[in-house]
Amino acid sequence: MNSRKEHLLSIRPIINYKVEAISEIENFQNTTLRPILKFQNELLIAIFKDYIKRYKNAFYELPIAGKMNYIDNAVQKNTKFRNALKGLVTGMFTLDEYQYYSENSSEISKRMMQMISERLKDQLQLFEN
Repeated sequence: MNSRKEHLLSIRPIINYKVEAISEIENFQNTTLRPILKFQNELLIAIFKDYIKRYKNAFYELPIAGKMNYIDNAVQKNTKFRNALKGLVTGMFTLDEYQYYSENSSEISKRMMQMISERLKDQLQLFEN
């Protein structure tokens, strides 16, 4: 029987990087966070659309720069939403990855939220009303 770790790793997309001499946290970002965010992208989009709806669709009235700021504020400053996003990612960690995350949670969480924010902004066209 396959373990949870084997299942999780087998469903992640493979992302190849040609980067040398990177830090441990950068390595974690590239080998763990990026594949998870790519895998969870569809759900991430759906969750953000629901977030927009919950907050009275104000997002749709904003100019592009305002929409970018809206995304940053939602991801960085709304604690409840931020925690939901963390759960979306950390739920896909193996036990070893979670252990590393718990030892470096501040830096990794910061990177995770930046990556999520950039991913949402890069797909802004998907949020047009």
